[in-house]
Amino acid sequence: MKELQAIIEAFEQTEKEGTIAALATVIEVRGSTYRRPGARMLMTQNGYRVGSISGGCLEEDVFEQAQAVMASGKPIVVQYDTTSPDDIVWGLGLGCNGLVRVLIELLTPHQLNPVSFLAECFRQRQLGVLATVIHDAEIGKHLMLQQNGKVMSDIELLTASVLNDAQVALSNEKSLLKLYPLPQGEAEVFIEVIQPPVSLVLFGAGDDAMPVVHFAKALGWHVTVVDSRSAYATSKRFEAADAIALARPEQACDDLNLDGTVAVVMTHNYLHDQEIMRSLLSSGACYIGLLGPKSRTQQLLTELQEEGINPTPEQLQRLYAPVGLDIGADTPEAIALSIVAEIQAVLANRSGGLLRNRTQPIHYSVEQQMQSVNGHSISQAIAN
Repeated sequence: MKELQAIIEAFEQTEKEGTIAALATVIEVRGSTYRRPGARMLMTQNGYRVGSISGGCLEEDVFEQAQAVMASGKPIVVQYDTTSPDDIVWGLGLGCNGLVRVLIELLTPHQLNPVSFLAECFRQRQLGVLATVIHDAEIGKHLMLQQNGKVMSDIELLTASVLNDAQVALSNEKSLLKLYPLPQGEAEVFIEVIQPPVSLVLFGAGDDAMPVVHFAKALGWHVTVVDSRSAYATSKRFEAADAIALARPEQACDDLNLDGTVAVVMTHNYLHDQEIMRSLLSSGACYIGLLGPKSRTQQLLTELQEEGINPTPEQLQRLYAPVGLDIGADTPEAIALSIVAEIQAVLANRSGGLLRNRTQPIHYSVEQQMQSVNGHSISQAIAN
């Protein structure tokens, strides 16, 4: 997420300067690769680069390919087969054993610019779908679908079919690579779900909240800090926070849209936590982290039940208390790391265990990603 934000900022700067820029996007991977579909790198003619599409092995060649794209204006798809013994890019034993396909396209300041669409999704903090033709005469053309239903497209053929699949992808929040039959040949389209930055609401502006904000912003998350103490909830103390809200505990959730957000409660005040949890448990937050030992949380929930507030099993499933992964954290920075790491694991549907103990691939394999849709083979890509 942080990388995409850096790409957006870099593109906006190139627009101001009138600099020619190109965008490289990983559209398909097979086998073991460092980056997944949706990874991006922005490049300019003068050699500036931001983002990455591999572990550093492909960037130089992609940049050279991009020079031709920036000169001609014509998009191309480049394939790197790292499984081949004749592969010169990976011939020194660098990288992984897999295949990577990369779309390289010229970035121009028009309505259907993919980076501008990413920026809009991020600004609105809403999902979107970016469909890009990557094989046939319309290579490089796009269809863009916003969460509010707005559609923009310069695809001349298959618009209805691509739009239908984009709507399905938006609903399922899963990207895909799909082949569409044409009277002569076929068209291949990368339908990518654009995820907005994770929205974290942090209740409590104590000193131990500062490193939580630091780690969250390092991942590109949108962070809101809420506290009732004006001396603590200040922009000076939380310069990196996107928003700071002053509110009493019983009103802390009133003006916040918590649907799909992650929330962490660390006020260090039992009664304040209880007031906040009263609202949080019934909210649309997808993750609720509560600082403190299990006994404290159990007491809090018991007292809420005595008041007639009975959380459902589904609501309790979203509650993580004590908050954080078990990494032996005993300092504010280490505790913050464990909290942010747990949130990342939960959002990725992972356990947060050691990778050396994992029996499955780190990323989903092609076999796991492949499905059959309307008789056509597609590859589900994991959004970055």
